Amino acid sequence: MDATFDVKVWQIEIGSGRLRESYGVRWSVAGKRHRKSFQTFALADGFRAELVTATHVGEPFNISTGLPERHQPRASSVGWYDFAVQFTDAQWWRVSANHRKNTARTLMIVTTALMDRDPPGVPPRRVRTALSNWAFNTNRRGGAPEDIVAVLGWVRRHTPTMDAWIDPLVVQDVQLVLGTLLDGRRAAASSVKRHRRVLHLVMRYAIARGILLSDPVPEGRNLTPHAASAIDRRRLLNAQQAAQLLDWIRDRPRGGRRLHAFFATLYFTGVRPEEAVALRVSDIVVPGSVRSQWAEIVVHAAEPEIGRTWTDSGTRHDQRHLKGRAEGETRIVPCPPVLFRILRARIRDAGLLPGDRLFPGEHGGVLAGSVYRRAWDHACSAVLPPHVCASPMGRRVYDLRHGCLTMWLNNGVPPAQVAEWAGTSVAMLFATYAQCISGQDEDLRKRLDQVHDAVISSMAA
Repeated sequence: MDATFDVKVWQIEIGSGRLRESYGVRWSVAGKRHRKSFQTFALADGFRAELVTATHVGEPFNISTGLPERHQPRASSVGWYDFAVQFTDAQWWRVSANHRKNTARTLMIVTTALMDRDPPGVPPRRVRTALSNWAFNTNRRGGAPEDIVAVLGWVRRHTPTMDAWIDPLVVQDVQLVLGTLLDGRRAAASSVKRHRRVLHLVMRYAIARGILLSDPVPEGRNLTPHAASAIDRRRLLNAQQAAQLLDWIRDRPRGGRRLHAFFATLYFTGVRPEEAVALRVSDIVVPGSVRSQWAEIVVHAAEPEIGRTWTDSGTRHDQRHLKGRAEGETRIVPCPPVLFRILRARIRDAGLLPGDRLFPGEHGGVLAGSVYRRAWDHACSAVLPPHVCASPMGRRVYDLRHGCLTMWLNNGVPPAQVAEWAGTSVAMLFATYAQCISGQDEDLRKRLDQVHDAVISSMAA
């Protein structure tokens, strides 16, 4: 029998490498010494705890591998490609279309990094497409054409088994590839963070199925580039610029008034574009007297544009509940008089019924992102001076939301109320817009002067 109870586990060793410290776990099984290195103390301590626990409960250890029999991983018998496909299918129906797309991209990058060599005669772009659009897409894999099947078969034969993740150098190589673009430039910090998040999910899935003993991908803030969350003030449009852009769009001969109402809704209510395209006429509620001119908009769904190959419906837009809220929850956003008049005219001129989309596409259905982005780009080019158009100012349609939230904050709306209207948290609100709040210094100084005067008066008394 290749098993024994003769096991000794030593304390964690701390070594100093060229780039960083390493943490080693040493143990012996039937006199045969074993050692495994980790890049963080937490990973090493967790692995050592598993070994000690196995000795305490009397589990036999495999003499060849040095690991507990019951916890013996199956890494050497499971190929990475097969496992990645299995992971894709396991989580496909539980996640959003956008998460599916991000997962496929991460798995594609990792798989190409693990291949021992490139397939002969096949362009690298073709391999990447085969992996991201077919191998790691549960809906499409079964209908892959023969040439794609041939490429995927080659990849399956030339990717290692899961025990490759035990090698720290392999893990380092994969992390390097995830942080680098195809042209050699450094990837955006947000992309690296997203890739690492997906990779950790993959590893946890492997641990839960007994394929790996621990997550080989190190964690820690220092290992992920810092992603800037604060908004660049240069992106914000002032009121005059926003008005000029909206006026130019309104006067467009084709769909101008529809897009004018759409962009005005983003600017005056701060809703996200994927939330605005899901609005219906009945979502505009006029509380009390119509003469007040104030209304409310009930935001209840989001329809982000992901691509028909990733959605369950086969359409380009996914149907999701509101971000950060449970399914079925809604959010009430105030609709100021200026926007209410625009929307009321839009409904009247287009003859929209209560169940109709407030901003439909040109031929019905959901308003396409390519349509409103193209219109916005044309407006910026036509209205803004060249040096302003070349700057970050108003470069993205989403900047209209940023302008609205900044306007609320700068005009004294309590942050908690802004966060509620915007569908975000107060912490995220401050992290994103703290540098954009201005114009309140004088008022705040006056308040502090009053407090200081009261303190001085009390002291004199």
